[in-house]
Amino acid sequence: MKIDLTETTSSKINQALVSARRAIGTPAIGMVLTLVIVTDEENAYDALKAASDSSREHPSRIIAVIKRVSRSPRSRRDARLDAEVRVGSDSGTGETVVLRLHGELANHAQSVVLPLLLPDAPVVLWWPQDAPADPAKDPLGALAQRRITDTYSAARPLDELAVRGATYSPGDTDLAWTRITPWRSMLAAALDQQAAEVVAATVEGESDNPSCELLAMWLADRLGVPVERTHSGGPGLTAVRMETRNGVITLHRPDGSLATLSMQGQPDRGVALKRRETAELLAEELRRLDPDNTYASAVKFGLERLGSTAAKPAESGEAGESGEKPASATPAATATAAKKAAAKRAASK
Repeated sequence: MKIDLTETTSSKINQALVSARRAIGTPAIGMVLTLVIVTDEENAYDALKAASDSSREHPSRIIAVIKRVSRSPRSRRDARLDAEVRVGSDSGTGETVVLRLHGELANHAQSVVLPLLLPDAPVVLWWPQDAPADPAKDPLGALAQRRITDTYSAARPLDELAVRGATYSPGDTDLAWTRITPWRSMLAAALDQQAAEVVAATVEGESDNPSCELLAMWLADRLGVPVERTHSGGPGLTAVRMETRNGVITLHRPDGSLATLSMQGQPDRGVALKRRETAELLAEELRRLDPDNTYASAVKFGLERLGSTAAKPAESGEAGESGEKPASATPAATATAAKKAAAKRAASK
């Protein structure tokens, strides 16, 4: 069931939701959270479809916030709210509200969204693209317990990843991190099977792929060994090699679907590592509403520290491969540079 509302208010949208539920015979609310999506018209369809598919695992009220760009000075001064309410088969297992904010109202989206949140239920906010520099300080982000971004959708993913590390707040997460969950599980299981000290590692994948960088930073952070980042033609992440005292452990996925796990003294094994759709990634993130401390530690590790021993003191003065000490050798310097980039990016919007 769909209801279109033009020049409406949050109160009228709530009334339409109640009327729609009664009309289809489901007056009770069985939803576990509110998922707020901040997107544009170009990406709204894909984002709503992914959210609707994920709602089959997590019944939720989905609120899509679409800020309409006004072309003339007069229309920019006029504030108008249009809405579309979807209940029943048109909205997965929950209910969907699509908000289109015109004019000055686009700068005050939180005042429209707040009355539509489910009472006493967690709030998750998702930016499929164009996430703010500091999600926790964004007016809409401040309403949420969890804030989901996707650095892979940014024009410069690695710069975006540095900003995420510098501005991290508990509750932040990234779909680039979610994409490597199966890889992290397989690598951890491999080390459980072969108890040997890891002395170095290599992560191979597409250039400018934040998932590859996050996996490399996770390995360096957790193992305290130098991790080299090498490039391949993809798709995505293609291989991880860990050098141990007992031999090399290799997880190789050349086709984006099936990987091969090779370990010293054991036969090669096929492992299903298919690249997952956005709906699956979103459903995984909605399973946890507490801060992800492992992600926090990995994203704040810093790209500049890859290739050197993680436990090495920053002030040791040891040179890099070029014979010169990197300019951003310390996490503090990395954070400062990323914050400057975040400020510049925010000012340009």
